[in-house]
Amino acid sequence: MSTSLNVKPCDATFGAVVTGLRLAELADDTFAELYETWLEYALLIFPDQHLSNDEQLVFAKRFGELEFDLAPISNVRPDGTVRREDDASDDVIKVLKGNMGWHTDSTYMPVQAKGAVFTAHVVPSAGGETGGAETRAGYDALDEDLKHRIADLSAYHSLYYSQAKLGHLPNKNQDGGYNGYGFHDKGPPLRPLVKVHPETGRTAMTIGRHAYGIPGMDPDESERLLQQLVDITCQPPRIYHHAWSPGEAVVWDNRCLMHQGRPWDMSEPRIMYHARIAGDPKTEFAASA
Repeated sequence: MSTSLNVKPCDATFGAVVTGLRLAELADDTFAELYETWLEYALLIFPDQHLSNDEQLVFAKRFGELEFDLAPISNVRPDGTVRREDDASDDVIKVLKGNMGWHTDSTYMPVQAKGAVFTAHVVPSAGGETGGAETRAGYDALDEDLKHRIADLSAYHSLYYSQAKLGHLPNKNQDGGYNGYGFHDKGPPLRPLVKVHPETGRTAMTIGRHAYGIPGMDPDESERLLQQLVDITCQPPRIYHHAWSPGEAVVWDNRCLMHQGRPWDMSEPRIMYHARIAGDPKTEFAASA
């Protein structure tokens, strides 16, 4: 890797802080180097960027087509009022709490996401970190018997499953269906537990809170195995939790990382924006049940 970027690795098996550049003003050769750095570290953190929404979208699109445009990840309503954490009817609060479990974006969609660009605009005085967990290092940490056991196994992935497990299904709409992105009627995708990253060739796992129901396995046994894989992965040095400062931007590789939000005092505002990079259908598609 070239050394022209100022890259400081995180205290984990993945992740790095990159300084000395403006994401809104990257030349093509600098972005090409940055992209290779991203593939190596999987998570890049950029302090003091203060990207506008338009600048965030432009930067995210340099990584590929977007699965969806900018989405707020926030406990603040459009009118500026703060949502009540104890409002059991608030679908946004349900999503925020669900996202506190370890997960990989859009495994419940036909095409899993490639990655995401995340920005911090308003952060609480404490808590509200975003954690990452490296599933390629998690796979490497498995003993040979466990690697052999999961080599040919798959699991279904469903946002219905993961939110219902927490009692956080959204409110139904007038047609009797559920509101919210990811609550589709295509059936749950069936994804192999073990995958090879299409650009680096490294082996990783597709696991997390949306995964369930390994075919041919007793449901309780399936649950125990999937939780075991998460527990092994989510141990130091394979995890990193980032404490946000306003103006920071992050890009993560969804093909080899899980992530989670961390709790905070929800009487305090937290405003983040998420741009989700679409996966390549050639490598990230999974057929529905």
